[in-house]
Amino acid sequence: MTAAPFVEIAGRRIGEDQPPFVICELSGNHNGSLDRALAMIDAAAATGCDAIKIQTYTPDTITIASDRPEFRIAGGPWGGRTLHDLYGEAYTPYEWHAALFRRARERGVTLFSTPFDETAIELLESLDAPAYKIASFEAVDLPLIASVARRGKPMIISTGLANLAEIEEAAATARANGCAQLALLHCVSAYPAPIAEANVRTVADLAARFGVVAGLSDHTPGTAASVAAVALGAAVIEKHFTLARADGGPDAGFSLEPDEFAALVRDCKDAWAALGRAHYDLKGSEAANAQFRRSLYVVADVAAGEALTPANIRSIRPGHGLPPKALDHVLGRRAARDLKRGEALAWEMVEGA
Repeated sequence: MTAAPFVEIAGRRIGEDQPPFVICELSGNHNGSLDRALAMIDAAAATGCDAIKIQTYTPDTITIASDRPEFRIAGGPWGGRTLHDLYGEAYTPYEWHAALFRRARERGVTLFSTPFDETAIELLESLDAPAYKIASFEAVDLPLIASVARRGKPMIISTGLANLAEIEEAAATARANGCAQLALLHCVSAYPAPIAEANVRTVADLAARFGVVAGLSDHTPGTAASVAAVALGAAVIEKHFTLARADGGPDAGFSLEPDEFAALVRDCKDAWAALGRAHYDLKGSEAANAQFRRSLYVVADVAAGEALTPANIRSIRPGHGLPPKALDHVLGRRAARDLKRGEALAWEMVEGA
């Protein structure tokens, strides 16, 4: 039998035999403040998440300053802005990274990042990043995927916007360039994504098609899609995080606040624990209640030799007597001795049984 795929990040095994690996995505909700970014790491670590993720780019490494129509966003939460303007607000400056990695280590939580070009990869390598994430919009950037894969670290690739052929190319490129531990995340790249378009059944299909650890990068409101994905086998959950939506920020509208994120972590772990295994044996927590099932009892005094009838033998709770299925075999027979109301019926109390 082929072993189930797994990924290991900073010593944490990730796969179907482990609780879901929940990633807290900080993105641009630091609002341009290093102090706020550090406070977000503190608050994220307190939620119980397994990892915190940032994004490593500058406005000029991800796009160019241009007012041409194709560089301007139409609709959605960022409608009317240019790409360069948006990324200028959202990016995490390179000079912050060392402090962010250091704070995460102090809080005992794993930090890694999404690189968008070679300069980002070099910076993250210098900080000994334990894994790499490829964003959905970069899933078609095969040279970037190849470069990251050559670092030999676990990779997580989000698949929003990508069709099946493009996902196949991305996975094949990662593997061909040395990635031995690969996870694919189903993702709907809308901000926020409608819950009716979440299609979390895709998670299990990704795992089966590509033989990988699969999960969900969730942009829907709330936590329902993430919990449903775990129930369907998601081993990784990624969700955006903010200290407070009221504070604003490029991703604030579809991000969870600390109490909400803590609930997400708890509910995802509980959903995984609830899956258990398929079996029909008595559960440990049920054992004390088994005695309260129905069984056959004497419900009226019966003299020795008197017939057993529905008037004096019934199936009732608790469960210390003969099983209810024995009722037809018992009725019409006679009592082997005097029977008292409230006695649990046993075979030795029935003549000819």
